[in-house]
Amino acid sequence: MGWLGATAVLPSWAQFRVEVTGVGLRQLPFAIVPFRGEAGSPEKISAIIRADLERSGQFRAIEPPGGLVMDETSRPDLTPWRQAGSDSLVAGSVTRLADGRFDVRFRLWDVVRGVDLGGQSFVAAQGDLRLAAHRFADYIYEKLTGERGIFSTRIAYVTKAGTRFNLWVADADGENPQSALASPEPIISPAWSANGTQLAYVSFESRKPVVYVHEVATGRRRLLANFRGSNSAPAWAPDGRTLAVTLSREGGSQLYTIDANGGEPRRLTQSASIDTEPVYAPDGRSIYFVSDRGGAPQVYRMPVAGGSPERVTFTGSYNISPAVSPDGRWLAYVSRVQGQFKLHVMELPSGAAVAITDTGADENPSFAPNGRLIVYATRQNGREALMTTTLDGKIKARLAGQGGDIREPDWGPFQR
Repeated sequence: MGWLGATAVLPSWAQFRVEVTGVGLRQLPFAIVPFRGEAGSPEKISAIIRADLERSGQFRAIEPPGGLVMDETSRPDLTPWRQAGSDSLVAGSVTRLADGRFDVRFRLWDVVRGVDLGGQSFVAAQGDLRLAAHRFADYIYEKLTGERGIFSTRIAYVTKAGTRFNLWVADADGENPQSALASPEPIISPAWSANGTQLAYVSFESRKPVVYVHEVATGRRRLLANFRGSNSAPAWAPDGRTLAVTLSREGGSQLYTIDANGGEPRRLTQSASIDTEPVYAPDGRSIYFVSDRGGAPQVYRMPVAGGSPERVTFTGSYNISPAVSPDGRWLAYVSRVQGQFKLHVMELPSGAAVAITDTGADENPSFAPNGRLIVYATRQNGREALMTTTLDGKIKARLAGQGGDIREPDWGPFQR
C-alpha cells in the first residue's frame, strides 16, 4: 500500500493465517460464493471476506452448493439459499485489466426479504486487492449489523527474531505486514494516533528508553521524549495534540503530558509510587493508568488536568495494561491470577469484571475501533501468538505466524 515508504522483505514467520474458534449465540448466517474469475486472481477475494466476517464473531458461514456459478450481475433464485438457512448472499467477480490492475465487484442480497442490498466496485493494483476485499467486508458488515466494519483498519505490533526487533504495520487480519522500523535494540509500546497517520513508540537504540513519533506514510520520525532516566509508555490524546508519557526524570516513574511536537512536559501525578501505562478515555477528559500506590499494581483513573486518582480495579491483587473501549463502557486489562496473566474485561458503569481467556500469558489488550473485538498477545501451545477475541470471550481468532516473539499489538483507528 506504500503506507510505510519502503516495503520490507518479509521473513516467513511474519506471515499470519487466521483460525477462528468458538461459537456465539446470535451469529448471522451468510453465504458467499467464489467470485467469477477468482481462480486467476493472486488473492481469493471471497475467502478474505469470509474470514473477516467470521473473525468478527457476528457471522457464521453457510456452505454454498457445489458447482454454482454466479457474480454481481446475477439475479439469483434465493429460495435454495433460504432453505439452506442463509440470511444473506454475497457474489462478485475479479477481472484482470490490460494494464495489470484488477476490476473487483460484489453484490449483497438479503435472502430473507428478497432485497438487493447493493454492492461496490474497485479498480485495484495487485498489492491493493486485499484492501479491496477488506472494504467489501466492511460494507457487508455495516449493511447487516448497522455498525461500522473494522476490516480495512490496521494493527501495529512488534516481533523479535534472534537479536532483531521489528515494528510492523499490518492489515487487521495480520496479513500484508510492512516494516516501519527494524533495530538490534528493543522496540516497545507502539501507539496509534487518533487519525491513524502516526505511531508513537519506545526505542532502546540509544541504550535507554526514548519515545519517538513516526509518520506512517513517509517513515519520517521525530524524537518526542529523551529526558534524564526512562521515557516510556506513550499514549495519544483523542485530539492528537498531546501525549501522556511515563518519565523518571525526577526520580520515580510518574505520568506527564507533552505536546505532540515536543517541548517541556507537564507533570500529572505526584506520588512516591510507580505510576505508568497511561491511556486516555475516549472523551479525552480522564486518563486511566497503573499504580502500585496501594501496595500492588492496580488501575486508577484521574482527570486529564490532574487531581486525585480513583481506583478502578478491585478484583485481584495485580492488574495492569488498561485499554478503554471507544464508547467508554468497557475496560480491558491483564490480571495475575494464581501466577497466570489473564485478559479481563470490566463493564465500567457496574464494575463487573470477568476473565475471557483460558491462556496464562496474555498481554497488551487493544480494542478495535468499533469496540467489538480486542487484539492481544499471548502464548498458545508454547508459541507466541496474536489473538482477537469478542468481548464475551466466546469467539477467538489466532492471527499469529510460525515463529519469532510477537507482542505489543495496538489496533489502529478507522481509515479516514
